[in-house]
Amino acid sequence: MKSAAFVFIGAKGGVGTSTLAYELAKSLTNKGNAALVDADFSGRRSVAVLSGKTRELDASRSEREVAVHRSGGLTTIELTDSYDMALALNLDAVDQLADELAEGYALIYVDAPQPFSAAIRSFVCRAYRFLIVVEPDLLGLTGARAMLNELVRFGVPKTRIVAVMDWHVGKPEISKNEVEKILGTDVVAEIPPKNDRQFHRAVEALNAYLLAVPEAGPIESLKPSVRAPLSERRRENRRVFSLNDPLMPANQSHAVRDVDAGEAARNAIKTQIHDELGKRLDFVQASHVHNDAQKLAELRVKIDELTRSIIAERSDVGSPEDSTRLRREVIDEALGFGPLEDLLSDESISEIMVNGPNKVYVERKGKIELTSKQFTDNRQLRLVIDRIIAPIGRRIDESVPMVDARLADGSRVNAIIEPLSLKGPTLTIRRFGTKRLQVADLLRLGALNEPMVHFLRACIQSRMNIVVSGGTGSGKTTLLNILSGFIPPDERIVTIEDAAELLLDQPHVVSLESRPANIEDRGEVKIRDLVRNSLRMRPDRIVVGECRGAEALDMLQAMNTGHDGSLTTLHANSARDAMSRIETLVMMAGFDLPVRAIREQIASAVDLVVQSARLRDGSRKIVSICEIVGMEGDVVTMQEVVKYTMHGVNEDGSVIGKFEYTGVQPHSLRRFDESGTSFDTRELSEMPSAGALW
Repeated sequence: MKSAAFVFIGAKGGVGTSTLAYELAKSLTNKGNAALVDADFSGRRSVAVLSGKTRELDASRSEREVAVHRSGGLTTIELTDSYDMALALNLDAVDQLADELAEGYALIYVDAPQPFSAAIRSFVCRAYRFLIVVEPDLLGLTGARAMLNELVRFGVPKTRIVAVMDWHVGKPEISKNEVEKILGTDVVAEIPPKNDRQFHRAVEALNAYLLAVPEAGPIESLKPSVRAPLSERRRENRRVFSLNDPLMPANQSHAVRDVDAGEAARNAIKTQIHDELGKRLDFVQASHVHNDAQKLAELRVKIDELTRSIIAERSDVGSPEDSTRLRREVIDEALGFGPLEDLLSDESISEIMVNGPNKVYVERKGKIELTSKQFTDNRQLRLVIDRIIAPIGRRIDESVPMVDARLADGSRVNAIIEPLSLKGPTLTIRRFGTKRLQVADLLRLGALNEPMVHFLRACIQSRMNIVVSGGTGSGKTTLLNILSGFIPPDERIVTIEDAAELLLDQPHVVSLESRPANIEDRGEVKIRDLVRNSLRMRPDRIVVGECRGAEALDMLQAMNTGHDGSLTTLHANSARDAMSRIETLVMMAGFDLPVRAIREQIASAVDLVVQSARLRDGSRKIVSICEIVGMEGDVVTMQEVVKYTMHGVNEDGSVIGKFEYTGVQPHSLRRFDESGTSFDTRELSEMPSAGALW
C-alpha cells in the first residue's frame, strides 16, 4: 500500500495547527484509513486532547510514552507530551512505528512540534508536503517566513512547502496574493473559524488538494541515519533520564548526574548568546511585557530572529535539531522561566522545588521526583526569580533575602537566596493548576465520601465557623476553596491572604492581600491589619487563607462578634493540636491574657475542625471532622464525628483504609434545625461499618 504523509506545523503557537490536523484526519475516516501522529510536544491543545482520548501506554511501540488511540476509523499516535521526553524517545521504536503506519494507512498526518526534533525525522522524511499554518497578519507572516527558512535549513525542499491561512482570529488583514508574495510559496487553503459554516467545506477542499498531490519519494537528507546502539544514545542524551531507567545503577537512581562536556559546551554557547542579546536588546523591556500578549509575541519573534542570526555565525552548534532546541531554550530563558517552562505547563505537577541551579525536583501525585532540568548558573536562577516577583512589586536582595509571591495562574511562590541559602538560590512553586478542583474531584480521588460532603455543606450553610487544619502540602487551601464554594451566592465574602490563592465563584467577593515593607522599610500591611479592616467592610463571611500569627486573636473576635460562618486554615497535626496552635498564636498578639480566657474564646468561636493529611502513598484525605462542644474546667472539649482509619498498604503501595462514623450525635444538628438547613442523619449512620473498605 502506498502511503502519503503530510506534516502540519504552526508559524507560532496557538494558530490552530492541532485543530486543523485533527479535523482533516477525522473527515477522512469515512473515505479511507487515516493515521494522525501527535508530535506536538507542548502538551497544550494537542490532537490527543482534541480527540478526547485518555493516554494508554503501548510498550510494544516505545518504552518512552508512545500512546496509541483508535476510534471510529481514525488512529491517533501520541509520541509524547513534553519536549524533553521527546529527546529521550526510543528512536528505533519510532522508526518501526513509522514503517508500520506506512504499511497500514493510506494517509498519515503529522502535527509537528516547534521546534523540530529528531523524534519525528522518521515521519517527516516521507512527507509529500509541509503545510505551514499562518495567521494572515504582520506578526504571523514574520513567524511563517522564519519557519519556512527553518524548514529549508532542516533539509526540506522548498517545492514541498505550502501555506495555509487560518482565519480563527477573524478576516485576514493581508490578502492571499500578498501572503504568497511575501512567503514565496503557494497558499493552498484559507480556513475560517471553526464556528463558521464554511469551515467544514474548507476542510474538505484542503483534503481534496492533499489527496491529489502527486506521489513523492522520501527526502534523502532527512532519512534516519544509522544510529549507535540505544545504550550509547542514552549516554549522549544524558540530560534527559528517568529515575526508573534500567541502565541507571540502583545506588545512583536518585543522585544528580554530572554535566558532561557536551552539556557544558552548550551552556557556554547559551551564555555567549545571552551576552550578545543583552547588547542588542533591552531586557528591562522584556520583564514588563508578560501581561501584554501582543507585545510578548512580538518580542519573542524579535529574540528568535536575533538568536537565529547569532547561531548562523557559529560552527559549533551541531545539528538542526540542536539548533532549534538551543533557540527554544534561549527564548524561554530570555522571556519565560527558563528550564521551568515545561514543568509549569505540565498539569500533573503539583509542586516544583529548585534547590540551587543544578537540582530541580517536582511532586507528582504526592511523590517527589528529581528531574533533568538545570539552570546554567546562579545568575540565571536569580533572573527567573526576579521575573516572577517583579510584576507584583516584590523584591529580593541581600537586605530582603526571602520573598513570597504568586504567578499569574495563582501558583504560590517562595524564594530564598544567599546568604540564608547556602547552596544558591532556592525556589519553591506550589501549583494549583488552571482548573479549580471541585467536590466531584475529591470524591473521585477518595479524599472524602458523599455523607461527609453533605455534612460539611450543611455546616457551611448553617454558618458554622470552621478551621481547616493540616500539615504542609496536605491540601488545606484546596479544601478551603471547595468549602467556600458552599457559601450561598447572595452573601458578601471578604478573603484575606498573604498571596492570593483562593478562587471563589460567588459574585460578591472582595479579595485582600497583605503587603511587605518597601525598600525604605515602610508600607507594610499585615494580615492582622486586613482582618481588622475587613470588620468595617460589612462582610457576611470572612475567609482568612491562613492564620499564622497574631491575626488569630482578631479572627476569633470576628467569629464571636456576628461574623458567623467564617473559615480559615492553620498548620497542625491533629484537631487537638489545632486548639493548642490557636492558643499559641493568640499569645503572639502581645496581650497578657489568661490561658482560660483564650480557651473560652476558642470554644465560643470555633465550631468545627476539619483535619486533612497527606498519607504515605502521597494521597490527601480528610482524616477527621471534630466538633468543638464547650469547656470542661480549663480544657476545650471536642468530639469526633468522622475519622479515617488506615489498615496498611496494598501491593501497589497505596494506603488501605476506610471512613468511619464514630456514632456520636453531632451537636451541629441543632444548628441545622435553627437555620433551616436540611440534613439526613441517616447518611452518617449508613456509612460503612468497621471492617468494610471504603
